[in-house]
Amino acid sequence: MSQKNLDAPKGAPKSLSGLLPFLRPYRGRIALALLFLLLAAGATLVFPLALRELIDGALVDPKVHADKLGGHFFDLFLVAVALGLFSAIRFYLVSWLGERVTADLRNAVYAHVLEQSPEFFELTPSGEVLSRLTTDTTLVQTVVGSSLSMGLRNGVMGLGALLMLIWTNPWVMVQVIGVLLLVVIPAARFGRRVRKLSRASQDRVADSSAMAGEVLNAIPVVQSYSAEPREARRFTQATGQAFDTAIKRTRARSVLVAFIIIATSAALIWGLYQGTQAVVRGEISAGHLGQTVMYVLILAGAFAVLGEVYGDLLRAAGATERLMELLGSRSRIASPAQPLAPPLPAAGSAVHFEAIDFHYPSRPSQPALSGFQLQVEPGETVALVGPSGAGKTTVFSLLLRFYEPQSGRIMLDGTPIGQLSLQGLRERIAIVPQEPVIFSSSALENIRYGKPQASDAEVHAAARAAFADEFIERLPEGYDTFLGERGVRLSGGQRQRIAIARALLKNPPLMLLDEATSALDAQSERMVQAALDSAMQGRTTLVIAHRLATVQRADRIVVLDKARLVEQGTHEQLVSQGGLYARLAALQFNA
Repeated sequence: MSQKNLDAPKGAPKSLSGLLPFLRPYRGRIALALLFLLLAAGATLVFPLALRELIDGALVDPKVHADKLGGHFFDLFLVAVALGLFSAIRFYLVSWLGERVTADLRNAVYAHVLEQSPEFFELTPSGEVLSRLTTDTTLVQTVVGSSLSMGLRNGVMGLGALLMLIWTNPWVMVQVIGVLLLVVIPAARFGRRVRKLSRASQDRVADSSAMAGEVLNAIPVVQSYSAEPREARRFTQATGQAFDTAIKRTRARSVLVAFIIIATSAALIWGLYQGTQAVVRGEISAGHLGQTVMYVLILAGAFAVLGEVYGDLLRAAGATERLMELLGSRSRIASPAQPLAPPLPAAGSAVHFEAIDFHYPSRPSQPALSGFQLQVEPGETVALVGPSGAGKTTVFSLLLRFYEPQSGRIMLDGTPIGQLSLQGLRERIAIVPQEPVIFSSSALENIRYGKPQASDAEVHAAARAAFADEFIERLPEGYDTFLGERGVRLSGGQRQRIAIARALLKNPPLMLLDEATSALDAQSERMVQAALDSAMQGRTTLVIAHRLATVQRADRIVVLDKARLVEQGTHEQLVSQGGLYARLAALQFNA
């Protein structure tokens, strides 16, 4: 999903139709809410009729009708009680609906984003996604849980009041309706501008959120370069742009609301004036006039609220468009309709790369792998070495199906990986990345992430195998210690050992180690390397390493350079050939 698509103008309030799949499961509650909405609107519309009876039946000659006066006020009280009860039930049902639909929408968007391939995140900042999950869904909640109900209620009341006024004062209200039509048409046209500004405002807020997320995730680097004032200025500029756009939206919306209220009030005051003249001429009673005044007030109030609600709908329409764009994005990487499920191998997986050509979507002119061919036997340990940018990590990304090669295919245990489900493929693989990821939870849960159903004893065993047990036990609460966001309470080497323990707990037939010991000191590296050597027994292992001392015992070393496989063999064989590996080895070992 490109930024161009994010900013593309869409339809107007009809964009809210994207919420229908989320509303459909709650049809019963919606129907019940509509029932009480109609009852509340009906109680409001009955009030002027009760008032007319009070004026004409009891107040015109209070001496004659004094015995009926209390009864009329009691009728008014009953109408008020009904209005209060119906409104309270409607409010609860609609608020519940807003909260439930918003939660479902957030869950659906989040689950959908988790399924996107890395290509999606190359083009869409995570801060943008978070803004949509929070700000945009909050706007949708306001509409579903409040504004839409208010709009429907006031629409029903306004229509009912209008019909009653037409019934009691037909000629006057024909004139008023003609004027109201002249109000609605320009208001709808002006509303399009408000909607565009609403969407632009939400986009600017998302920009500032994306910037803040990026900087906060890199706070040590920012502070080490004394860049706090500079980043604060950048954020101030971003929020300033969001503020300017929001003010334009608010100004346009204010003009829209003022136009609706003034124009409709003028039309209704004209109708009220005509009704007053009718009383003077004796054509209608005082109670009739009081009823007319009440209906005019209801109609004017309904139009005023509808003007506000229309502005909310326009903002929510922009938010819904952005959320539907996220839900509408489709990853190029997906499980096949009928995936194969071959049994797990007993002695490590066999991997075969056949004539792979690949370039990243964000760098279409630069090959990441070209003509790459590699056969890895079950239980074999193969090291991938070469200069930075040679394509080593790309091999892992393609094997995990984060991307699809432009040509060639990858076989895992004799099955093309495209014929396996994504879950089935990735369950066969464990990876220890160069930059280990630690979640905001305990040490126990971070290791158990590799195998959610594992017992505490299994987690402890994996930690001991990765030589993480000794430092975890020294933490304030041992395995239950909270490790902080991104593991900030641990050293780099400790984070790496947690990641290794997580992979060992998963115990897959294929292990991918991407500089798995790069953050360790010499003593820890020897300990963890011994653990990894033990863990490699009986499974296939691919190792990326820049420090050649860590891969000398590999069964085979594969050398990549400029996206191509240029050499392969054992350490001794490659040194004797005097090629790229020999030069890299000479630089490291002589140093």
